Amino acid sequence: MTNHKHISPSPQSFSRPDPSAVDARIFLNRELSLLAFFRRVLEEAQDEKNPLLERVKFLAIVASNLAEFFMIRVAGIKQQIAANVWEVSPDGLTPVQQLNLIHKEALELMQDARVCLSQILVLLEAQGIYLLNYDELDEHQRAEASRYFDENIFPVITPMAYDPGRPFPHISNMSSNLAVTIRDPRGQKRFARVKIPSTLPRLVPIPPPKNTRLKEEEPPNLHYFVWIEQLIARHLDRLFPGMEIIAAHPFRVTRDADIVIQELEAEDLLETIEHSIRERRFGSVVRLTIDPSMPKETLDILANNLELEPEDIYTVDPPLGLSDLMQLYSLERHDLKYPPFLPHTPSIFKETENVFAAICRQDILLHHPYDSFSPVVNFLQAAANDPDVLAIKQTLYRVGRNSPIVEALLQAARNGKQVAVLVELKARFDEESNIEWARTLEREGVHVVYGLLGLKTHAKLALVVRREEGRLRRYLHLATGNYNTTTAHVYTDLGLLTCDEDLSADVTDLFNYLTGYSEKRDYRKILVAPINLRQRLEELIREEIEKKKRGEPAHLIFKVNALVDERMIRLLYEASQAGVKVDLLVRGMCCLRPGVDGLSENIRVTSIVGPFLEHSRIFYFYNGGEEKIYLGSADLMPRNLDRRVEVLFPIRDARLIREIRDQILATYLADNYRARLMLPDGSYKRLTPQEGSPVIDSQAMLLRRTIAEN
Repeated sequence: MTNHKHISPSPQSFSRPDPSAVDARIFLNRELSLLAFFRRVLEEAQDEKNPLLERVKFLAIVASNLAEFFMIRVAGIKQQIAANVWEVSPDGLTPVQQLNLIHKEALELMQDARVCLSQILVLLEAQGIYLLNYDELDEHQRAEASRYFDENIFPVITPMAYDPGRPFPHISNMSSNLAVTIRDPRGQKRFARVKIPSTLPRLVPIPPPKNTRLKEEEPPNLHYFVWIEQLIARHLDRLFPGMEIIAAHPFRVTRDADIVIQELEAEDLLETIEHSIRERRFGSVVRLTIDPSMPKETLDILANNLELEPEDIYTVDPPLGLSDLMQLYSLERHDLKYPPFLPHTPSIFKETENVFAAICRQDILLHHPYDSFSPVVNFLQAAANDPDVLAIKQTLYRVGRNSPIVEALLQAARNGKQVAVLVELKARFDEESNIEWARTLEREGVHVVYGLLGLKTHAKLALVVRREEGRLRRYLHLATGNYNTTTAHVYTDLGLLTCDEDLSADVTDLFNYLTGYSEKRDYRKILVAPINLRQRLEELIREEIEKKKRGEPAHLIFKVNALVDERMIRLLYEASQAGVKVDLLVRGMCCLRPGVDGLSENIRVTSIVGPFLEHSRIFYFYNGGEEKIYLGSADLMPRNLDRRVEVLFPIRDARLIREIRDQILATYLADNYRARLMLPDGSYKRLTPQEGSPVIDSQAMLLRRTIAEN
């Protein structure tokens, strides 16, 4: 496997850096580290051991992630430049230098994705799935394609002319378009733009060729598609009657889509968010994607009107917009996907139907998607319908469409419960869905709040207050992931159901902080950002350092999505220099350099990319044998530690501590199949089993345990 290096200098250039100094050599660039993660996802699309449609899905995910990267990260750097902010990144790069490196790495990633697609297309055809160019269609298929154009496409598309009497049309964010050159009857060349309808499938289904022979012994399982932009391009004479069609070239535009909310000036946050979502369509252009056939004359028209710099233009082979390949994943070809599995339901729920009685018996740990998300839904549905439940309080970050969680909250309100919900309207790219749910909840009498001024609420909490034998008992669900039944099938997350009194009191205080006025800063057990989470994490790491200095064993294991925070990185370097063993499972961005002599030789960083998106956050401290484990919503990034409401909660049951340590963390750390080992220069090397050693695929192993438990 090719070992792509994204960041220099090479590890040989290090000479015992001092982590307390301002030294660019001790940090990796955040943006390039994120692109390196996209590279690891692309490797899954390239991996022939993965089922074919799963490879297609990974390819679509790479394109989708890259688009969001441009909309948010690249847009932010360009805003810095526009505002004359020339502060260098921690690794010593100016904004312009970062953009230049991003352009090089992103273009290479986009080109490699297309090489991968060309290989996959051959394999798809062998399985009876054909993605055809229009020129490959026979007469029968062209006739059917024309009929589809007349009935489904022609009525919904609008050609937009550009001439002295008509301004350059607005090109909306993430839209697919055709730049059309025509000649009018007077011989004058004209430019027009045709937007590809996003409401129609990108891959238009068409029938098999006229003389296709189907095997008699089995039902036909053939799928033929043609790209919609090619279909439109071949019927432009219908859109421009009486004109000569000279050429049509596809292009896509990516715009700045980050929402900046001036909360201090916004009387109604809900209306402000709605306005900002509309404004997304009009943000400045950060990427124009074209194919190599586009002539300079046409490109100049686009570049000048969209106010583009050369580094904003990406030329790649068609098709453009590979995220639309996700359409293929909906095909009923289960033989080309990972085998389905039945999530495990903890045995305690089989022993008792009363969810509250089960939680009273013991703390219950759920590891999704291996464990079913149904106990969480059942917990809230039971609370909604139980006459002894008085109140429900919950945070909602990303819940998705048709949410049974929200339906349970609505039912609780209809049943007369006191229901208070914090809906985070600033959950990026889920704002519209959350606005709809917020309005629905409010109509049913639910107390809906939108969080604290200037802080995004990312914590995952649910609190149920129940009357039992003359007293009130509080039940909790605390989690690392969202209350989203769809992503619970593909994200690895951990959740805890408990009625622990200290945790319950803490969460009650936290909801008072979120919905009312509170300056409370002394929580009993939970760590809350931006109040005490950073401070307590640093104290716990320093305690491990002090134990090692006294000659005691010391070990840190952190599993996070991203490690970016400078203070945390410096402290982990300090731990390594003191001799503390540090194992970091970092799925995405990691700005720490592991394995550098004199700096981080005791730090090992691995990234696991597989069928499930690693999303859980786990913080393990050996603590002299009295092990501590915290789970929660926070990554090690400045935004999570300082600018969001986040919660890390302790696992207090020794039985569950052992389970997380021995069955979850130990499995991830032993992975020699999905894991990539991070090298000091920021590149990654995929691990392989040593000769004679078994293959350890952490996700497959955890899945096998689930199947065995069922």
